[in-house]
Amino acid sequence: MNLTNIIFIFTILTVVSAVKKTYDGYSLYKIIPKDNNEVNVLEEIKQKNLGEFWSDDFKIGLDAKIMVAPEKRDEFVQHVTNENIEATVAIEDIQTAINRQLNPDIIRASESYLSYSWSEYHNLNAIYTWLDELQTNHPDIAKTVVMGQSVENRDIKGIVINHHPERENKRIGMIEGTLHAREWISAATVTWIIKEFLTSDDPEIRALAENFEWHIFPVVNPDGYSYTFTDNRMWRKNRSPASIKTCPEGTDDDMSHGVDLNRNFDFQWLTVGASNDSCTNTFAGPTAFSEPETRAIAQYVGTLNEQGEFVYYIAFHSYTQLIIIPYSHVQSDGSLLSGNYGDMYEIAIRGADALRKRYGTTYRVGLSANVMYPMSGTSFDWVKHAYNVPVTYLMELRDIGEFGFLLPANQIIPTALETMDALVEMDRNTEKIGYYHASASGMFYSMTVVLAGVFVVLFY
Repeated sequence: MNLTNIIFIFTILTVVSAVKKTYDGYSLYKIIPKDNNEVNVLEEIKQKNLGEFWSDDFKIGLDAKIMVAPEKRDEFVQHVTNENIEATVAIEDIQTAINRQLNPDIIRASESYLSYSWSEYHNLNAIYTWLDELQTNHPDIAKTVVMGQSVENRDIKGIVINHHPERENKRIGMIEGTLHAREWISAATVTWIIKEFLTSDDPEIRALAENFEWHIFPVVNPDGYSYTFTDNRMWRKNRSPASIKTCPEGTDDDMSHGVDLNRNFDFQWLTVGASNDSCTNTFAGPTAFSEPETRAIAQYVGTLNEQGEFVYYIAFHSYTQLIIIPYSHVQSDGSLLSGNYGDMYEIAIRGADALRKRYGTTYRVGLSANVMYPMSGTSFDWVKHAYNVPVTYLMELRDIGEFGFLLPANQIIPTALETMDALVEMDRNTEKIGYYHASASGMFYSMTVVLAGVFVVLFY
């Protein structure tokens, strides 16, 4: 290798390493506002760019997590002290937590299947390679599928699992993972579900796997997910360049490079819990369905709806341990809009009860506006609205804020195991209520329009 080539490679490596964002010295603070005055103080902190909030909506009694840069720490601490607000340190050094995720301690008795293990978090290439291996090793049951391409022309790859392709009338379930790039536990949990649906000897898991044709996509935001490994671990959006601009002082201009895909669907688009400012994490895009990723999901769902009895659509996110029921823009008095809120609540609450039995992990169930915050333009809300898929949820996985998006790798398997417990119990009740049969689901759909009001009174 000549000197010119060496200099060229060194230059490229220097540029790449210079681009990657590090979080050395960044700390994560937790504030739980006790009244409207403290909520307003959080808004002031946001407006002054004293830190990056892990959630853009603030409510009394709801944890607010703020990631504060070292050069902003003194000003941040002084501000909350002057306002007499308690701010506790949740993570002392963000980069240390990131390094722990990327280089976890060896986990004894970890599970693996083919080239993939659940002792660590894997990048997009590893996930896609594994999906191809599954097709090779289970040719009669599994096949890979590409629903479309991303902004940067990456495949949005998933797998179809059908244990009984000879059936003429099929039930369909779809699982969506990692619409938000930094939520790594989503991809890890969804890959576990795939493995279980193909290999488990548990009769209840096998029944869940075999009663449906499953369409499962571990990462539907491949550009953003890849970016969290190569450039910025805390990236949330896709990588659309359409709305790049100069951001306010204290916000990196790269923040404007991308759209929040879970605010980009054409249902109640940009009405609540979303932003028209590309320098925010909840930027809904210039128009509804402006992004190829959301259009690909919408087109794929539409095709599935024509192929059989579409029963399940479940979107996996993190964190806060929730099972969220459509619709996310309404308060309790709007729960009837989904048509079968009562049934979905019963199915979800029983799933949450089953999940808790293994490790004591508690999940809350309800409308997003009640258990988290209102939002609009979301994938699962759009699926429910566009095709009335009867059992539709958004599941927010572990944890409730100790690690947040930086959940250690040693919690992957416990998260996956308890999630499978929930899915099995939810399916048991889905069948019991009658959603396995189109005629029965129509009957229960009518009943729950009336009964949902009772659930609202009982649980809210």
